Amino acid sequence: MSSCDLLKLQDEFTQYKQGRIFVGTWNVNAKGKDESLSSWLCADWHQHGPPDIVVVGFQEMVDLNAVNVAVENKSQQRSQFWVDRIKSTLNSRENTMGDPTRMYTELAVKYLVGLLICVFVKAPHKPRVKHVHTSSVGVGVMGVMGNKGGASIRLQFYDSTLCFVCTHLAAHRENVAGRNADFANVFNKTSFEIGDEAVKEVIKLGSLNQWAAGTNSVGVSDHDIVFWFGDLNYRVDESIPTERVLELSEKNLLEELIENDQLNIERANGRVFQDFEEGPLTFRPTYKYQPGTDLYEQRPDKKLRAPAWCDRILWLAQEPGHVAQLNYLRSELNISDHKPVMSTFLVTIKDVILSRREEVYKEVMKLLNEFENASLPMVSLDRVKLDFGEVRYDQRVTLPITITNTGQVVAQFRLVPKLDENTLCKQWMTVTPTYGMLIPGEQTEIEFTIGIDNLTSNALNTNKEVLEDVLILRLENGRDYYISVSGSYARSCFGMSVEELVLYSDPIRNVPLDPILRAEKYDFNAKAAMCVPKELWRIVDAIYERGLDERDLFSTPGSPDEVYQIRECLDTGASFENFSVHSMTEVLISFLSNLSTPIVSASLFPTLDIDAQNIQAFARKFLEDMPPIQYNVFIYIVSFFREVLLHRQRNKLSPAKIARICCSCLVSSSQGSPDESKGNMQQLMLHFLETNSI
Repeated sequence: MSSCDLLKLQDEFTQYKQGRIFVGTWNVNAKGKDESLSSWLCADWHQHGPPDIVVVGFQEMVDLNAVNVAVENKSQQRSQFWVDRIKSTLNSRENTMGDPTRMYTELAVKYLVGLLICVFVKAPHKPRVKHVHTSSVGVGVMGVMGNKGGASIRLQFYDSTLCFVCTHLAAHRENVAGRNADFANVFNKTSFEIGDEAVKEVIKLGSLNQWAAGTNSVGVSDHDIVFWFGDLNYRVDESIPTERVLELSEKNLLEELIENDQLNIERANGRVFQDFEEGPLTFRPTYKYQPGTDLYEQRPDKKLRAPAWCDRILWLAQEPGHVAQLNYLRSELNISDHKPVMSTFLVTIKDVILSRREEVYKEVMKLLNEFENASLPMVSLDRVKLDFGEVRYDQRVTLPITITNTGQVVAQFRLVPKLDENTLCKQWMTVTPTYGMLIPGEQTEIEFTIGIDNLTSNALNTNKEVLEDVLILRLENGRDYYISVSGSYARSCFGMSVEELVLYSDPIRNVPLDPILRAEKYDFNAKAAMCVPKELWRIVDAIYERGLDERDLFSTPGSPDEVYQIRECLDTGASFENFSVHSMTEVLISFLSNLSTPIVSASLFPTLDIDAQNIQAFARKFLEDMPPIQYNVFIYIVSFFREVLLHRQRNKLSPAKIARICCSCLVSSSQGSPDESKGNMQQLMLHFLETNSI
């Protein structure tokens, strides 16, 4: 019996109701005054009526200075201020009209430094709310502090589980990767200890996932409906100048801005908020305003920032048809540099008929008991050895195993970690599904997928890893099955270091991974075979041949099939075919970005601000401190990009854009350097591109 079968049974004892949920979010910039919030919280009551649940999130309710982040000494006071403002607004005589059934009750409040989330429910529904729990995750300073992060509340409303997550993600227009990482951290680390009673209830409602987890905790995705909102800080892409963004925002011409909205781009590429939905943006960007006005901030004494839709509301539903967005609006309250955002949803809520559920539950248990009394569970696997053969870099290979219930009883299976280990398998492998239930005669497939990413490639190249593993498939009340997995790595220059690549004149595919065989074939005491890796020379030379005049060079993506073939040519020594220059440039950037150690190490980052007086000295010291091989590669790449810039009239590249490209592929983004240091590094790259310092 699968989870789908249980969900079908669920319909036999469940009736469905319609409810309305209001979600609002506002970055208040540590401002606040004693005024009604009706124009925000109650703006659509005349059209849709008062909602059944009101969820409100705030960001920066206190200044995010070091003292407040460290000790949260003002958070509780400011939290209570806003909770009182919401209560007085929702329960004002104007809104309740003296009707006690229109009153709202506070369910839960959770704050984390400047973050605040609070949930209110209409009084008649209060008896049908239970299992209310809160959680918070800090992802700010040092990856744990609360200046950035998420505060969450989950609950059971009637018999549907709801989760509300209010977040404040990493700032700065260029820091898209930081925002994506913050989302992933909050999503993965948010956990609620809901207790035995709640777990038993969700299992009775058909949650095989909760049974497989075997714990009393649930994560964000373990809920029927999730609402995620807050100052997500995604901006309009940097390719559009700030002045242009301001002009379009003021004129309410939104199409170009929406197309270049970073969150829309990242979601479309599957890098963040996977499976979440968001309504269309029909209102002007909500940031950055001059506080106390409806004007975008353009005062001469203030830093000019591009307007953006920082403040967003998204949702995730196990049953997509159970959520319909009625509106997605912004309020014009103006005490902050952000405008509040709100949305009302029509949701389908489960309401279990307890007597009928117990009947169905007893019927299922009786059926299971009849099977269990007949014999022990038995399954057959069509194979227990998986040989993936030769696996290549950035390639995903999947092999299935068919599992069949050959016994007379229900067979419950799951993959379990090996003794003294916490994970089911090595990090280069994924398995789906990891658990399931089969009735006699039923069969299903388990898919095992190997994927070689940069981290795995580096581990394989340095003999810290091999493509071998053993997985344990456990049959509940039965035996364990041991599944062996093996494969061979088709060695690639991607994920290696330039120090090793310059040692070999042979194609890297021909260089043995085994260190003993490698030592027999090559004399490592001899001088390096090349000044720069041959792979780098080949791809740069190919770009020269295919033309530096190509418009939008380094901006237009290449063909995925060509990118794969070019990588194979680099690894095997085969000649290049007539590949697109855009595919070539994509491979060049990928090669440099995926080196196991970056060309520019953290120790080379400028420690002081760079200006016109000291940049020459910084540049000289930068080159002097660089190791020889990295020096050769750096000089080679900068010289190449100088040549590219000689064709700027046709390829439309600028020194500033090339400097950003250099920083992105020569300087590792994982080094956690401050934004100022990266800005200094970009200035330094620009200096090398525009002067004769090298």
